Amino acid sequence: MMEIEHKYLVRNEDFKQQATEILQIEQGYLSIRPTVRIRRQDDIAYITIKGATDPSGLMRDEWEYPIPADQAAQMMHLCQGRTIVKERYIVPHEGHVWEVDVFHGRHEGLILAELEVSTPEEVFALPAWASEEVTGDLRYHNSNLAMLP
Repeated sequence: MMEIEHKYLVRNEDFKQQATEILQIEQGYLSIRPTVRIRRQDDIAYITIKGATDPSGLMRDEWEYPIPADQAAQMMHLCQGRTIVKERYIVPHEGHVWEVDVFHGRHEGLILAELEVSTPEEVFALPAWASEEVTGDLRYHNSNLAMLP
């Protein structure tokens, strides 16, 4: 399945007032290229495989499958510290649903917003709390953040 996603830095926490849901997420990375990720999201767990992004950084193949929570916990040990912890705010804005991630731990202070779209040409309104677009900037890929000390 093809994922088409824009990513932005977030300038303030005004999005919290519009959030309809907050999820607690822990992600661990078994592999970076290709990306193989284990995600524990509240009481649900997934394994996700992601291919390389296209030159624009906007599109890449992605497959995600639910896995038993106990197996996810065991797999997280294999990630050897290549993990991130974040809160995800689900924020509707002008006909689209944004996912805003507030990072914790060694990435405390980083806030990123993601918007999945159907086509690369899809038009959307940028919320006032979103700032610089970092789509395609590898420094802001979760898999790369997980590798930082």
